[in-house]
Amino acid sequence: MSDKKNRKKVPYTDRARRQRRWFFFFISPWLFGFLAMTLGPMIYSFAMSFTDWDMFTQMNFIKLDNYKRAFTDSRFLTSVKNTFIYTFMSVPVNLLLSVAMAYLLSFRLKGMKVFRTIYYIPAVVPAVASCVLFKNILATKGILNQGLALFGIQGPRWLLDKECVLGGFVILALWTVGSTMVLMLSAINSVGEELYESAHLDGATRFQMFKGITIPQITPIIFFNLITGIIGALQTFTQVYMLTDGGPDYASSMIVPYLYKNAFSYYRMGYASSMAWILFAIVMVFSLLVMKSSSLWVFYEEEVK
Repeated sequence: MSDKKNRKKVPYTDRARRQRRWFFFFISPWLFGFLAMTLGPMIYSFAMSFTDWDMFTQMNFIKLDNYKRAFTDSRFLTSVKNTFIYTFMSVPVNLLLSVAMAYLLSFRLKGMKVFRTIYYIPAVVPAVASCVLFKNILATKGILNQGLALFGIQGPRWLLDKECVLGGFVILALWTVGSTMVLMLSAINSVGEELYESAHLDGATRFQMFKGITIPQITPIIFFNLITGIIGALQTFTQVYMLTDGGPDYASSMIVPYLYKNAFSYYRMGYASSMAWILFAIVMVFSLLVMKSSSLWVFYEEEVK
């Protein structure tokens, strides 16, 4: 307490003012971009969600009618259901596969850098190019079904059957698992060797060390990938737009493609804006739930006293 009383208040000098001015000067491009390209459009979209507007005629204020319409629109509700199913299928599988791949690639063996590069390359391939590739892979007589036929398995029509189309999208999502795997690999390689050495001296098996040391140490990265994976899956667009356009029979219709159609095909900008804000609320709810649960399973080293 005595130190606080004796501590003198630093005067606001000319140098401090100059530094403050330079600070705002250097962040002004980002600040302008945020206000003009992010915050401004968000506010405008929120206001537009209460209107009936086709981009050509005058806006008509209709209060909450767009939101009421969304919750009675069977096509929108189907899109929400399909988006949830795809998210709950793709995100856990992606996380499990990325952890497994990262753990195997963490071993210091000859030629391992080559394998790391090979597994990561698909993550940098443009999404449109990946969709064109997988349109051939997932075709009825595509590469995947030809491979299954070698084992006597008759592959389904991945993009034409209602029961299989979301499974085909999950397979496509695993194509880019390399981006998640790289973060997991970095986290695994940062775990202290002394922890493994101590566990080895105590007679722990490799699986016990993976379960008791590796997994707890990389939970912050798992948490980060879980949040970003959920947000990304809920905003799925390119796969649907390029491969199925929501078919067959709306079995692959998702929120963002349906939103896009309402905005730029049916010219229902107000209705599309309301769907965008409903999606924003869904993303916020899922993110808050995961963040709330993180205290139960995410381990931070600085929390240990």
